[in-house]
Amino acid sequence: MKIKEIPWFNRPGFKLTRNGVNSLDDAELLSIIFGVGSKGESALELSNKLLKKYNFNNLENLSIKELAKECKSYNKALQLISLIELSKRYNKLINGGYDNKIKHKKINSAKDVKNIFIDKFRNYKKEVLSIILLDTKNKIISFKEGITIGILNSSLIHPREIFKEAIKESANSVILVHNHPSGDPNPSQKDIEITKKIFEAGELLGINVLDHVIIGDESYWSYKENRSNNAP
Repeated sequence: MKIKEIPWFNRPGFKLTRNGVNSLDDAELLSIIFGVGSKGESALELSNKLLKKYNFNNLENLSIKELAKECKSYNKALQLISLIELSKRYNKLINGGYDNKIKHKKINSAKDVKNIFIDKFRNYKKEVLSIILLDTKNKIISFKEGITIGILNSSLIHPREIFKEAIKESANSVILVHNHPSGDPNPSQKDIEITKKIFEAGELLGINVLDHVIIGDESYWSYKENRSNNAP
């Protein structure tokens, strides 16, 4: 429906002013960001079309050229990409998210790991195994990204790749963290085998492995939280 066909009191801008931002659906909010439509369709029509076809979580996977084709406007594509990036940055601020100042942040739970790193990890197209190095108070010393890249295989991951970084940084403990590009954080049998292997090596070296957190689209899986189901 074109904006001119909507009664003035039900148009997105007026609804927001009258009832507050929470009264608008996703398409109405996006139409306000766009302001005007392009090439024969209103901003609201364009917003509904994009969200129906892709939803927000898939729009960021499109290139600028692909977005420009969908929006029939290069400027609209730039607006949309900017909106997505601003949303990510806001989410990081609210959740204490990953940035260049993660050092000294305290990790109390697997949920903390998810909140800090989810925006970073869900952009990966392949599985990426990384480690968080912690001090005696569970504060982050550093984050070592990309210990392995690709499908995790216990035969290809040696504990020395994990613990040489911990020894070099004099870490008291480590947390393994990796992503599942499918969006489903539930572990594979290989994930469990790798985790047990690293836990056992940590015990021998005197370096605590606190957890292995797998990050999906909006959720996570924690070895520690599910250890009773996975322990030998």
